[in-house]
Amino acid sequence: METRDEIRFLLNGEEVRLGGVKARETLLDFLRIERRLTGTKEGCAEGDCGACTVLVGRLDGAGLRYEPVNACIRFLATVDGCHVVTVEHLRGPDGGMTAVQQAMVEHHGSQCGFCTPGIVMALYALWMETPRPSEAQVEEALQGNLCRCTGYSPIVQAARAAATYGLPESDPLLAERDSVTARLETLRDGVRVVLEDGYLPADVTDFAGLYVAHPEATVVAGATDVGLWVTKFLREISPAIFIGHLDGLKAIEETADTIRIGAGASYTEAAPVLLGAFPHLAEYWSRIAGWQVRNAGTVGGNIANGSPIGDTPPVLIALGARLVLRHGDVRRDIPLEDFFLDYGRQDRRPGEFVEAIVVPKAMPGSLHAAWKVSKRRDEDISSVAAGFAMRVEGGRIANPKLAFGGMAEVPKRARAAEALLDGAAFDAASFEAAANVLAEDFTPLSDWRASADYRMLVAQNLLRRFWAEQGAGAVARLTRRISA
Repeated sequence: METRDEIRFLLNGEEVRLGGVKARETLLDFLRIERRLTGTKEGCAEGDCGACTVLVGRLDGAGLRYEPVNACIRFLATVDGCHVVTVEHLRGPDGGMTAVQQAMVEHHGSQCGFCTPGIVMALYALWMETPRPSEAQVEEALQGNLCRCTGYSPIVQAARAAATYGLPESDPLLAERDSVTARLETLRDGVRVVLEDGYLPADVTDFAGLYVAHPEATVVAGATDVGLWVTKFLREISPAIFIGHLDGLKAIEETADTIRIGAGASYTEAAPVLLGAFPHLAEYWSRIAGWQVRNAGTVGGNIANGSPIGDTPPVLIALGARLVLRHGDVRRDIPLEDFFLDYGRQDRRPGEFVEAIVVPKAMPGSLHAAWKVSKRRDEDISSVAAGFAMRVEGGRIANPKLAFGGMAEVPKRARAAEALLDGAAFDAASFEAAANVLAEDFTPLSDWRASADYRMLVAQNLLRRFWAEQGAGAVARLTRRISA
C-alpha cells in the first residue's frame, strides 16, 4: 500500500508539510507555539469556552465547507487535507477589518478581549452562512463561546448588525474559494498517512484492516472526548487511528423506511436528515454541546464511547435504532440498547467498530419526545436525558419505548414502566402510575451534576410532561379546532 509520512494542509495562505507528527499534538499548540499565531487563545483546554475557535475548511460532496471548531481539542493530525483559518487571516476587501470585526468595534462587543478572537471566528462563520441572522441564530452560534465581561448583549447586537458593514460576497475568503479548493484537491492523494505513533487510513477498508491489526489503538473521530483525555487527564493515546477524514464513514442514506447514518457523520452533518424525519429532536439537538463541538463530534463516537450520559443514545434507543458493527470485512447488526453492557463495557470485540446507525422511520400516528435536563441550559452535559416513543390505538398505548441517560450505569430503557403503559389507557392516570414505577427500573447515583433524588424526580416529571404535552395538550388542541 502506498503511504506518506507527513501531513499536508493549508494554514491561512500557506501550504504546510509536517513530518514526525505525534498523535497527541493539538492544533492549538502548533498554532501558538510553533507558528506564534497567538490570536487563538487557550482558555479551558476542553472545548467549552471557545477562545481557541478557528475555522477548518474541508472538501465534501458539496464543495469547500468552513466550520468553526475548537483548536484546543483538535489534534494536529486531523487537519490533513484541510484549510485552517485563524483570526490573523481575516481581512476585509480593503485589507482592513471584516464586517464582523467592524461591528464588534462599533457596538462595543469587546472588553478584556481574551475571548474576542474566538467570538469573532464563530460570528464570522455565521455571517458567511447567514449574514442577517435572527437573535436566536446568533445565540445558537455563540453557545460554544463564553464571555465574562459583556453580558453578550453588545455581541449579539454586533452579530445582527454585521451585514450593514459588508456582505460575504465581497469577502476575500469567499473570493479565494476556487483557488483554495484547487489547492486542497492537489493534497487529496487518498493514501495512508503514517504518523510517528499513529495512522490516518486511506479509506474505510484500510481502517478496518488497521484496527484488526492494532485492536489496542485509540480510534479518534471528532476528538471531542479523546481531546480531553490528553489535555485534562494527560493520558497517552498512541497508537492512534484518526478517522474523521473518512468520507465513507460520513455517508447518510435515506430510504422510505430508514435513515442510515455513517458513524463518522458529525452532529451537524446528521441534523438535516434526522431532524427532518423527527422534528421533535430539533430543540434537543441544538442543546448538544456548542456549535464548535457539534461540527466536530460524531454520532457514532458518542455511542461508541459508551457514556451513561451521552446525549444521543437515549433518543435513538427510543426510536428503535440499530447498530452496524464491523470487524475487518465482517458485519453484524444489533439493537442499540443491547450495545451497552455495563459501565465502560460495550458489546464490541477487539478490532470491531461502529460503522453505522440505522434508524427506522416512525409509523403514522407515533408520538415522540426528547428532553435534556442539565445544570446549564447550553453547552452542558446531561444530568438526565430522555427519549420517548409510542403509538395510541383505540385510546390505548401501544409499543411504548422509554429510554433514559444519567439514570443508570448505561443508557437504558425503563422496562417496568413500559410494561405498565403497554395496553393501558392513554390518560393521566397511566402516566402517573408509570412515573411511580420508575423506581423499579432505576437506582440513580448522586454526583456533582445531580443527586439521586433529583434525577428520579426529573425522570418521573418527564413522564408527566409527556402526558401534559402529548395527551392532555393534544386533546385540548383538538377540542379547540372542533369548536372553531
